[in-house]
Formats: sequence, structure tokens, C-alpha cells
Amino acid sequence: MSGQNPAPVSDAITPLQQMVASCSGALLTSLFVTPLDVVKIRLQAQKNPFPKGKCFVYCNGLMDHICVCDNGNSKAWYKAPGHFGGTLDAFVMIVRREGVKALWSGLPPTLVMAVPATVIYFTCYDQLCAALRVRMGNSAHVAPLLAGAIARVGSATVISPLELIRTKMQSQKQSYRELSDCIRSAVETEGWLSLWRGLGPTLLRDVPFSAMYWYNYEMGKSWLCEWYNTSEATLSITFTSGALSGSIASIVTLPFDVVKTRRQVELGELQAKNLSCQMSSSTFSMMSRIVAEDGFRGLFAGFIPRLIKVAPACAIMISTYEFGKAFFRKHNQERTLRPLHATNT
Repeated sequence: MSGQNPAPVSDAITPLQQMVASCSGALLTSLFVTPLDVVKIRLQAQKNPFPKGKCFVYCNGLMDHICVCDNGNSKAWYKAPGHFGGTLDAFVMIVRREGVKALWSGLPPTLVMAVPATVIYFTCYDQLCAALRVRMGNSAHVAPLLAGAIARVGSATVISPLELIRTKMQSQKQSYRELSDCIRSAVETEGWLSLWRGLGPTLLRDVPFSAMYWYNYEMGKSWLCEWYNTSEATLSITFTSGALSGSIASIVTLPFDVVKTRRQVELGELQAKNLSCQMSSSTFSMMSRIVAEDGFRGLFAGFIPRLIKVAPACAIMISTYEFGKAFFRKHNQERTLRPLHATNT
């Protein structure tokens, strides 16, 4: 393999078109992946019922969200009655008893942040990658790694305070009108940095994941294009590259995912009880605690569920995004050529 990457596409389509392509990919990904997480949460609630103030992680395929059990109401979607014999049985029973829409329970509120975060992330990646490839010359093949890491730091830093505030608003039943009071209160009591509490573990998982994902994706896509002797990546090539690169990155970063999830849940439950959110343990001390309690296997807990969730999410998101970019690229080319044809005739 030559290691050469395809020419950057950012100069062929506008940033707005990249945003539209990533937005469509984000919506499609969430529609496909959310039912898997809804079923997983319902099975968890059946095995260990969620008490008031308990937190659980909800993933819509784009990002993780902390949800707080803020009441004892059995009508809440994650507490809906029903006895399921397994994953497939849960799918069938939920659809029969509650309708198809129940498979997307809890999705709309999370999309308010997940879609903008995804749009920022993918658009920044493409713009950065195109700029770095021009400047890095012979080392241009490393550009996706750097661009992926930088884009993830940017999007996570922007979204982290909003997710923290959303969790607090949900747990304390605050309306959006009380948002400014919520921010002011947090800043006055714990300082501005309190809005980014929990960002460290997020970056430790997401930045290496993003760097590895984009590097492996671009290299895999380039290799498959050479293998099939095609100048442009097909939908199957982008889907396969996305699934494989997402799987590799998710396996390598799994220990950080375990730590991040635990810290997210702890932080959410402290907020639900309106207690101080000072976290006493660092990421690596929490890793040590997990190893002491569960052995090294504890750092890789949830290996199969994470792989089942991440691989299709990455594949659907990137293939939809690339399809959208290809559509806009073709549209722009046709619009450019149209005046030339008119002049010639």
C-alpha cells in the first residue's frame, strides 16, 4: 500500500454542505442505534429496578447521556412493566405492547445536543484534515490522526458544560427558563471550571478513539479503493472501513470507557441528590480501584455490548456522511459545468 490518501474533499464542497451531510448521518445513526440501547436499558431495569435518584447511561449512537430516575413513577419509559426473556423477546414485546415508537423512547431531548456536537465534530475534522494535508507534505497520511484528535477535543469541550447542565436540570426538574440561574449557581459555588467537570475522562476515551478511528478509516478506505481498483470509495467501502476502524478504536479505548461511565454515573447521582460534585478519585486511581475489585477483566467489562453498539454506529454515520458529501460534490460539479454547456451550445 502506498500510504497516499485521496485528495481532500473539503475544497469540493462548502462547510455548510458538510454540516448538512453530517446532520443527516447523525439523524440516521440515532434512528438505527437507539432501539438497541432502549432495549438494553429496559433489560437492565428489569434485572435491577432503578430507584429514585439512580442514574443510567443512555446512548443514541452519537454520544452518551446521563439520565436520572427523578421519580418513582412506574410509567417512565425505562420502568414500563413487562417481563422479557432476552433481547429479541424485548424487541417484540415492546413493539406489541407499546408500539414501534417506544423503541425510540427518550431520544428527542438527547438529539438537541448530540446532533450539533456531531455536526461540529465532523465539519471541523474535514476542514482540519484538508488544511493539515496541504501543510504536512510527505507526512500527509498522519493528518487524519491529528485532525481527529483536535476535532474531538473541540466538540467535547463545547458540549461538556451543556451536558452537565442538562443532567442537573433533569434531576432538579428545572425548566429551560431557569438555565441562567442554574449556570450562575454552579459558577458561584464551585467556579467556572465546574462546568467542565468530567471532561478529563471523556477526553481520555474520546480523543484516542477519534485519532485511531480516523487514521484507520482513511487508511482502510484508501486500501480498499486500491483493492477494488476504484478512484472513489463506494458505499460498501465506507461502511466496511467505518465498522472496522470503529471496532478497533472501541476495543483499545474500552478501559477508559468503563472509567468514564462510572464517573458519569457518580457525578449524575451527586447532582440528583444536590450534593457537592467534587470527585475525589482521578481516572487512574479509579482504574486501580476497578482492578482491585474485579481484576483486569473489570477494565474490559461490557466488551461485546460496546462493540455491537459502536461498530454499526460508526459504519452508518460515516457511510451516510460520505454519501452526502458525494451527492453535494456531484451537485456542485453539475452546477459548475452547466454554464459551460450553455456557452458551447
